[in-house]
Amino acid sequence: MSDTPVRNRLDTEASPYLTQHAENPVNWQPWDDRALEYAESADKPIFLSVGYAACHWCHVMAEESFEDDTVASILNDSFVPIKVDREERPDLDRIYQTICQLVTGGGGWPLSVWLTPEGKPFYVGTYFPKTERPDRGDTPGFLEICQSFATAWENDRSELESRADQWADALQDRLEADTSGHSDADDVPTPEAESSNSDNGSNTDLLTSVSTAAIRATDNEYGGFGSRGPKFPQPGRTEALLRAHAEIDRETALNAATATLDSMAAGGVYDHIGGGFHRYATDREWTVPHFEKMLYDNAEIPRVYLSAYQHTGRDRYARIAHETFSFLSRELQHPEGGFYSTLDAQSEGKEGRFYVWTPQTVRDAIDDSQAADIAIDRFGVTEGGNFEGSTVLTVTASISQLASKYSSTTDEIVSQLADARDSLFDARTNREHPNRDEKILTAWNGLAISSLARGGLILETDQYTELATDALSFIRTHLWDSDAGRLSRRYKDGDVDETGYLDDYAFLARGVFDLYQTTGNVEHLSFAVTLAETIVRLFYDASGETLYLSPKDAESLVARPQDLRDQSTPSSAGIAVQTLNAVDPFTSTDLSGIAAAVLDTHADEVRGRPLEHISLAMAADSRAREHDEIVIAHDIDTGLSESMRSDIASTYLPGVPISQRPATASALEPWIHELGLDSPPAIWVGRNQRDNTATVYACSGRACSPPTHSLTDALEWFDTDIIDSSSDTDADTDTDTDTDTDTDTDTDTANNIDAVEGINFSEDAASDGS
Repeated sequence: MSDTPVRNRLDTEASPYLTQHAENPVNWQPWDDRALEYAESADKPIFLSVGYAACHWCHVMAEESFEDDTVASILNDSFVPIKVDREERPDLDRIYQTICQLVTGGGGWPLSVWLTPEGKPFYVGTYFPKTERPDRGDTPGFLEICQSFATAWENDRSELESRADQWADALQDRLEADTSGHSDADDVPTPEAESSNSDNGSNTDLLTSVSTAAIRATDNEYGGFGSRGPKFPQPGRTEALLRAHAEIDRETALNAATATLDSMAAGGVYDHIGGGFHRYATDREWTVPHFEKMLYDNAEIPRVYLSAYQHTGRDRYARIAHETFSFLSRELQHPEGGFYSTLDAQSEGKEGRFYVWTPQTVRDAIDDSQAADIAIDRFGVTEGGNFEGSTVLTVTASISQLASKYSSTTDEIVSQLADARDSLFDARTNREHPNRDEKILTAWNGLAISSLARGGLILETDQYTELATDALSFIRTHLWDSDAGRLSRRYKDGDVDETGYLDDYAFLARGVFDLYQTTGNVEHLSFAVTLAETIVRLFYDASGETLYLSPKDAESLVARPQDLRDQSTPSSAGIAVQTLNAVDPFTSTDLSGIAAAVLDTHADEVRGRPLEHISLAMAADSRAREHDEIVIAHDIDTGLSESMRSDIASTYLPGVPISQRPATASALEPWIHELGLDSPPAIWVGRNQRDNTATVYACSGRACSPPTHSLTDALEWFDTDIIDSSSDTDADTDTDTDTDTDTDTDTDTANNIDAVEGINFSEDAASDGS
């Protein structure tokens, strides 16, 4: 077959998602100049399908439609079919997800879009069955849609083109900056989303507004956000609730946060055998997940569990972080240190097959009959199951209940459950494993580096710091071009995609800065500054005073998207603004001024819809609190004392960077050279070590407290009241659619709380082999 645009060209792509479709009878094209030029020259509309390798409903649509000869025939004859991996092209995904959300009120994957040859959308949806099905209401079948548009394009295309022009205008209004100094994002027609949960508020009470919205959105019965399924983890919202309790002493915010964390940890969305989180729960109760495991979820979710552990002192939150990090290192780590992207939802051709159990398979795995019975009771394994005849494990019986039933002590139950879980883990290793998407994405690795660095600090576990350092080394070796000062987005078996997006730079910059906070290594601080300055150079638009998702020299699309809303990953603009503020003291570039300009540009959007803009809202809150910072001067070569490290680990300081520096002015000189500065940063001037002991300064707006050797004493200098976790030392005595879509509380979770706190599995409980 000749190498022309009318053959399936996905066989040469690096993306596992694209190569999954290389054998389809559909003549899929990658999104490239060749395919787009062919669409224009042939005057054919484009059918664009966006998904990712681990997406369950992407697999379903492929099996139903893209492997079907009849569907392939009409796609090949009447359209230019293009496949896009949303993980490689966040710009395309953001553009067409936006129009899907505007038009349909929802979004997700697979994303199905019909475009003019110029890339303007005229019809959009997510998963479509091949033919119309009664169980999906009035949704037409995919084959019918394709046939209808093929006919319309030939006979009456003016209506399609008119709609495409209108939608393209709406996309530009929605996604691009208004350079007139007026934000009109809310003027674009859009379905109501969380409007009842939004509070207006001034800059000074933004955290109150955010927490109020999050509390109102909290499911009082089952935790999480929303009163029905599906349920998504939403770690940014939970972090905001913890922060509200710490900063404004809002008790209901803490209740809402811990109810969500406890319910997730007890539910089927968490893997109770191997650690780590599935993508989301399909139901309100967190019982049955979509079983794919994403690197970004297993980076961001343990990050908020770390905050909860630091803030409350509850060991169960540390355990979840430990087990999730164990999963990352065991299942997703490249031999050179980077982290792979996803594990599939399917194995043996069935969703969830790897993770589910029956009473018989549990008993086959565990030799001790009583231990097997205890595990069956603990995790709710029944003959009927809760998922297609098998059981997704959830915590359904507390340790005290099991101790009473089996006339045992709680310690004996904990020990038997630990052994049982080891046996279940060993048995599961013999099953067919889900496929792994082995591309390495800079952005998602940045999230993992950040979380692991925080884990090393808060859990006082050097292993996690080393994992973060190794991942950063991989990125700098394979995906950072120091001569050009550019990041690439994706590495796969030596193949590198050269375009880096804002999330690549922002997430990595935050991760590197977090690694500096943990280690006191000036090379990490210097690289964080370099990345922050590159963000300004490539993504900041001075006329619109905003940050774009794609770099200035990127391919021209129907719109240049911004990434303002927190969705399946945090807002890259929000994380960028947070990081620009954090590294501003260590550069001569006015990063803080640029961050302030971006926040001012989007202030109305953030205040109007705070739950959609959590990352930007938290950046605005930090700005309102005058960029509080902790400076610690000490002998970097020796490192911090065990007691100082313990104080830092146990003190929740939301939005407050910890800046380590050498003990003396002379020792600081190489750092100044490494940072490319002519003089020490103002925040370090005069803040030397005293009495040959690590010395702490609390700083706000470049003014600092008197020197002290106590972190607690330094924190008293702040005007805001930052709560030490030691205030809660007795806390542990308390006993959308059916597709892959993102879209004051008195919660009674006592049983779940008791259920998840009883087992203190070590981080090595799920050892090598899976």
